[in-house]
Amino acid sequence: MTIAAPFLAVTLLEVAWMVVALLAMFTGLSVVVLSLTWLERKALGRLQLRLGPTRTGLFGLMQPVADAVKLILKEDIIPTSSDRAIFWAAPVIVVLSAFMIWVTIPAAEGLVLRNLELGLFYITAFAVVGILGLVLAGWGSANKYGVLGGLRSAAQLISYEIPVIMVVVAVGMLAQSLDLRVIVASQQQIPYAALLPLGMVVFFIAGLAEVGRTPFDIYHAESEVVGGPFVEYSGAHWSVFFLAEYINTFAIAALVVLLFLGGWSWPWSSAALTWLPSLPDVAWLGPLLHLVWFLIKVYAVILVVFWIRGTFPRLRIDQLMAFAWKAMVPLSFYAIVITAVYLFYDWPAWTLTLMSLTGLVVVGYIVYRKMMEPARRIAEIKARQAAQRQASRQTG
Repeated sequence: MTIAAPFLAVTLLEVAWMVVALLAMFTGLSVVVLSLTWLERKALGRLQLRLGPTRTGLFGLMQPVADAVKLILKEDIIPTSSDRAIFWAAPVIVVLSAFMIWVTIPAAEGLVLRNLELGLFYITAFAVVGILGLVLAGWGSANKYGVLGGLRSAAQLISYEIPVIMVVVAVGMLAQSLDLRVIVASQQQIPYAALLPLGMVVFFIAGLAEVGRTPFDIYHAESEVVGGPFVEYSGAHWSVFFLAEYINTFAIAALVVLLFLGGWSWPWSSAALTWLPSLPDVAWLGPLLHLVWFLIKVYAVILVVFWIRGTFPRLRIDQLMAFAWKAMVPLSFYAIVITAVYLFYDWPAWTLTLMSLTGLVVVGYIVYRKMMEPARRIAEIKARQAAQRQASRQTG
C-alpha cells in the first residue's frame, strides 16, 4: 500500500498535466485557426482588389469570432436516412487526426508536448486517419453526391500521401533520424531547402493536396459534386471539418519549416543567440525569439498557400490524379534515389542540389508542355484558318 499510493499520485499528476497541456494546445490551435481565416480573407481581398473584412472589430479582426458564433448557433440538420453514429463520428475522426499530430510537432527547442524519436513516423501515421473520416462522412450522409465526394477524397489523399511519405524518408536519410528536433539541429549549416529543393517542392505541393487546398479541392468542389462529403453537414458539424482543414494547413506549413527551412533556427546558424543565456535577466528571451522566428516562417509559408488559392484554377479530377501518379510519385522516388547515392558515395553537398534541381526542371518543363498543349493546338488552328482566309482572298 505504501508503494502503490505514491505511484498512483504520480500517475494522476501526469494525467492531469497531460490533460491541461492538451487543452492548452487545442486552445492555441483554435486561436491560430481564427487568425488564419482572417488572414486568408485579407490576403485574397488584396489579390482580388478588395478590402476584405473591415466592419466587425478593428480591421475586421472580430469577423472570425462572429463566424464561429454563427456556426455554433446555426441549426444542425441531420438527414433522416443517414446513419447517425457514422454521421456524428466522421467529423470527430477528422479533427482528432488533425489535432493529434501536434502532440509531437515542436515550435522551439523545448516547446513540444511530447517529443518522440519517431516523430515523423507518428505524424504520417496519424495524418492518414483523416481519410477514414472523409469517407465515413460521405457514406454516413446517405447521399450519392456525398459518397462520390468521399470516394474522390480517398483516391486523392491516398495518391498524394505517397509523395509525402517518400520525401519524409529522404529527409530522415539526410538527418539520420526521424526526430524533428534532430532534423532541425542538422540544418544549422545549410537548410534542406538548399540541399534538396526537389523534396521541398514535392512535399509542399503534396501537402496542399492532402489538406484539400486549391487547386486540389476537387473532392468538396461545389461546382463538381455539390459540396462533396460535407453536402449534408451544417452548423457546428460543418465547421468541424474546416477547423480540421485549417489545423492541417498550419501543420503542413510548420512541417515545411521544420523539414526544409531550419525550423526555429536563425538563417544558417543560431550563433546569433549564444550571448543570451549569459544575461540572467533575459535568459527566457532566446526561446521566445526562437518561437517568434518559427511563427514568422510558418505564416510566410501559409501566405504562399493563400497566394496559390487566389492564382490557380481548380484541377479536374483526371488532371489531379494524373499529376499525382505521373509527376509527383516519380519525383518522390527520384528524391529517394539521389539522396541514397549522395549519402553512399559521400559526394559534396552541391551534387545533391544539382541532381535535385535537374529533376525538378526536367519534370517541370514536361508538365508545362503538357499543360500548354491545348493552347498550342488552338494557336495552330487559328494560324491555319488565317492562312486559308488569306489564300482565298488572293485567289478571289
